[in-house]
Amino acid sequence: MDYFLTEEQIRIRELTRQIAEEQIKPVRQHYDETEDFPRDIVKILAEAGLFKLVIPKEYSGTGGGVLEMVIATEELSRICGGISLAYAGTFLGTFPILLFGSDAQKARYLPSIAAGKTLAAFALTEPNAGSDAGAVQTKATREGDHYIINGTKQWITNGREADIYSVIASTNPDRGARGISAFIVEKSYEGFSFGKKENKLGIRGSTTMELVFDNCRVPAENLLRKEGLGFIIAMRTFDTSRPGVASQALGIAQGALDEAMIHLKDQYYGGKPISSSQGIQWILADIATEIEAARCLIYTVAKNIDCGGKNISKISAMTKVYASDVAMRATSKICQIFREKGYTGNYPFEKMLRDAKITQIYEGTNQIQRSIIGVNLIKEMPG
Repeated sequence: MDYFLTEEQIRIRELTRQIAEEQIKPVRQHYDETEDFPRDIVKILAEAGLFKLVIPKEYSGTGGGVLEMVIATEELSRICGGISLAYAGTFLGTFPILLFGSDAQKARYLPSIAAGKTLAAFALTEPNAGSDAGAVQTKATREGDHYIINGTKQWITNGREADIYSVIASTNPDRGARGISAFIVEKSYEGFSFGKKENKLGIRGSTTMELVFDNCRVPAENLLRKEGLGFIIAMRTFDTSRPGVASQALGIAQGALDEAMIHLKDQYYGGKPISSSQGIQWILADIATEIEAARCLIYTVAKNIDCGGKNISKISAMTKVYASDVAMRATSKICQIFREKGYTGNYPFEKMLRDAKITQIYEGTNQIQRSIIGVNLIKEMPG
């Protein structure tokens, strides 16, 4: 189905699907096993212009938005959730600049991101601050024309591989969440280094690292907007980016269903193809229906964001919680259908199940998403 997509958006979908099938599918198992960062694939995506999708035309982009991002991310994730994150993680690091950057900051960083020469990352999470963003302990102290940042960030997507980082740090610890600020930190800055690399259950083609700030000197001009807006910047960033996580989950679920339909004809039980079983047909029907429902929700919310929709926190959270739960149900049921083959690495199903799990966890767990939805529903109560 083409839904309400424009000819350009359909072209993006077809181009990304072709790259995923031809370039990513043959190597997805390699990157899952080695945990190497797929630089060669990132280069192909850059040459295809896919990093330009959310960048305004005045900064060498194509002037697209969240809908273009989710279309591309879905297609990449159909083949490999880890490699798709190596791509989509840059948008998470870019949104703070797009949403809150000055003209000078945008002119400095966005053209190179659009060209795929600069990868970005978003650094909020700490050992005691992730879902509770207001508990950030990394500190930034003003000294003349620089800020000095000290602290550690954990579980950062694109860590070490990115060239710039949108970093959330406290400039006034006494004010709690209202004392948090956001900075653009370049990899080359003095006092910025990397700690351990995480060994993950899934999305193993995406690098997840610890960031270490030891008297890291950041020019004051790299402060996003002004001090005290860091919490708002982080929340607005997540509101904008969560449909991207949802599209990753959607792609994984669709990819699992696609693979199931390819291999199902070879599966027999009691001398009969299992595809003739009404029970199997009903499972597949439920999976396919939930996938289409998730796609409709994600595309509609993405379009709403691109059109300047207000109060998007609730609907953005809905995309992530629904699509990620769909992905887990789909991959788990398909692994069950294929029995031993679904549990081994000879088929892609167990990898897809592992990749799907993270979509329920990062960028705010699904429990946090339900809290966001619930709080907003209470606020909307009449009277």
